[in-house]
Amino acid sequence: MCDNQTVKTRFAPSPTGFMHIGNLRTALYAYLLARAQGGSFIVRIEDTDQERLVEGAVDVILDTLRMTGLSYDEGPGVGGPNGPYVQSERRDIYKKYAEQLVAQGDAYYCFCTQERLAALHDEGGLGGYDRHCRDLSADEVAARLQAGESYVIRQKIPLEGVTSYYDEVFGEISMENKEMQDQILLKADGYPTYNFAHVVDDHLMGITHVVRGSEYLTSTPKYVLLYDAFGWERPHYVHLPLLMGQGPDGKVSKLSKRHGAVSFQDLVNGGYLPEAILNYIALLGWCPKGTNQEIFSLAELQQSFSLEGVSKSPSVFDYEKLNWFNSEYIKALPPEEFAARAVPVLADICPAGTDLTKLAALLHTRVITFAEIAGKVDFVAERLPLDAEAYTNKKNKTTPELCLQILQQVRPLLADVADWQNDTLFELLKQYAADSGYKAGAVMWAVRIAVARKAVTPGGATELMEVFGREESLSRIDLAITELGA
Repeated sequence: MCDNQTVKTRFAPSPTGFMHIGNLRTALYAYLLARAQGGSFIVRIEDTDQERLVEGAVDVILDTLRMTGLSYDEGPGVGGPNGPYVQSERRDIYKKYAEQLVAQGDAYYCFCTQERLAALHDEGGLGGYDRHCRDLSADEVAARLQAGESYVIRQKIPLEGVTSYYDEVFGEISMENKEMQDQILLKADGYPTYNFAHVVDDHLMGITHVVRGSEYLTSTPKYVLLYDAFGWERPHYVHLPLLMGQGPDGKVSKLSKRHGAVSFQDLVNGGYLPEAILNYIALLGWCPKGTNQEIFSLAELQQSFSLEGVSKSPSVFDYEKLNWFNSEYIKALPPEEFAARAVPVLADICPAGTDLTKLAALLHTRVITFAEIAGKVDFVAERLPLDAEAYTNKKNKTTPELCLQILQQVRPLLADVADWQNDTLFELLKQYAADSGYKAGAVMWAVRIAVARKAVTPGGATELMEVFGREESLSRIDLAITELGA
């Protein structure tokens, strides 16, 4: 596959917004391909479309790579022998190569005005450029340049024949030349188009494998014609399958905001761990060979990744599956690391006196995302309205009346507890159940509903009492007794 080359890949995003999950997957696969082969991975910012630039987007891109551990060998902030790594800073490079193509007959100056181009798209127009300036005489071109007319440089696509290339995933791809437009290489403002700049940069930077989405499959013939025109060796092409999303109506379409959060930043803000996101998207279009393993560290992905495992078929982004990955990663966090993330969230919503560290421990294996924390502890943040039906439990055969009796009897016992810890409280309630003849489950249910005031909670009765502390726990039990008695 690599023809004994030292593999060199690149991630070349446009800073036009947040990092889409599809872009992150492209970066990941390019990174893994290089690392798996002992090669190098570079980052290049493609900002030649100045009108679409979003302020701060470059920082978002680089922060995303940092957060996911996708370190690069050359690029912004790192440097390297082929810099600069921001295309707008390489502006003077491209004109020389565009003019070289003109000189050898593979490109031409186009002087068509915006008005003329717009007219081509009017009703009855051709729907594309009509090659009006393709065959201007050398004298006319020289005169118009001398007169200072505005121009672009267009690629001179062959009018006949077929252009083919080999893709590592999709195999042989061919397109009839007559189906391609004479694309712009250099714009009137002197900036190159993406279609031209990335070819020049990939060659100058020694890129051996170009990894990108399959939406570029039909554009690539134009790029290989440029490589051939310059006499440069073509890189290996790796086009990745589309990422799809399933809407509420069950219909599958290209992944977009209508399906939910689709940027890395939105997912992180939604409580997902970067490691879980990266692990999940690695499996969207790639399958490890010879194993059913799903949880991979980045190092394990590097060891396992190969292009043979990349699929041609589109992959559907499944948020339920991402939830599973995230919950597994959260469970695997060391307790102190989970607490470090959870306690600041809890501190903003829980009253003073709450044992936040112990509450975090109860939540550790019970949340899917960190964004769920607030909803899981609403009963701690405030005393919820009474729901008497919550005291009814078929399994433990409890009723509001029975729970009232239990609470009235355990209240003075709890008041005498000196060591307000889970184990002590548990043994006390367990002994009370044995002495009174009530089922232990019924006792625990009555006390838990009294202190939590809801049926589903992270943790049992005595664990929650330890979190609340003596004063708040007894106060809540007193309130429950009053309400049930009424």
